[in-house]
Amino acid sequence: MKSITCLLIFTLTAFFYVCPIKAQGDDWRDKGDLLIYSPRYFGPSAFPIPELRSGKAPHRFEAEIQGRYHYYSGDKTKDIFLRALIPVVKERVGLEITWIVAEKYKLTPETRDERNAVDVELPDHESYSGDIVISTFFQVLRSEKWADVLVSLNLKTASGGRLCDARFTDAASYWLDLTAGKDLLKNYTGTASLRMQALVGFYCWMTNDRVHRQNDAISYGAGFTGTFKNFTLTTNLSGFYGYKDNGDRPVVLRNNLTYEFRKNIISLRYNHGMKDYLYDNYGIGYIRCF
Repeated sequence: MKSITCLLIFTLTAFFYVCPIKAQGDDWRDKGDLLIYSPRYFGPSAFPIPELRSGKAPHRFEAEIQGRYHYYSGDKTKDIFLRALIPVVKERVGLEITWIVAEKYKLTPETRDERNAVDVELPDHESYSGDIVISTFFQVLRSEKWADVLVSLNLKTASGGRLCDARFTDAASYWLDLTAGKDLLKNYTGTASLRMQALVGFYCWMTNDRVHRQNDAISYGAGFTGTFKNFTLTTNLSGFYGYKDNGDRPVVLRNNLTYEFRKNIISLRYNHGMKDYLYDNYGIGYIRCF
């Protein structure tokens, strides 16, 4: 009888002490507080760096699909990116919606541990999508003599998946920016031009810090756009500067070459990450204009 009682006590003790430990180890949320909510420690699309635009509100509808490859020695990611651009009031007010419809990744064990992620890749038979970003544009000045000035308001939803592997933040962020653009050179036929753009703004995102619930940053950018007949080449340097200095100061050099024919555009992209943005990005896209 004593032996049965001892066995029962041992079993109950093991159940209450071992089982919670096992469940704790299996639950990725136990590592949630260890995630660092900054571009350096998340996937390549978790913190969208503001796009430097021409300074002009859109004048036509655009629908784009793009395949992208993000390379970093510790993380190789592929995704499919969708974009819709809508001129709500032609050349005055515009709306843009972007969405990463699917993503796949492969981390090294070292990167997984550095980011406090759970897995090095997406488990078999699982899928997930990224965040939706909604941007609204307002033309506040149109002037060939001075500059074209565009204000944009941008919201990133908390719709992205795989927070357990630090792919997307599962938290909202927003940014406001002002872009000015001016033609430096332009031939009389309009088939060749050189334009300069600059951006300044404010960027804010929610974090998992129980004391400081958000991080704030100054966003910036500058670059040039050259056109020749049906070709357009855009090169710019953009980024933001967070106040925590915990990997929140990404910089990216963007290069985009497009060729347009009969309202169809083929786009080739190469972006080089610097400082707290670790990736080089390659993309090829198709844009249909209406």
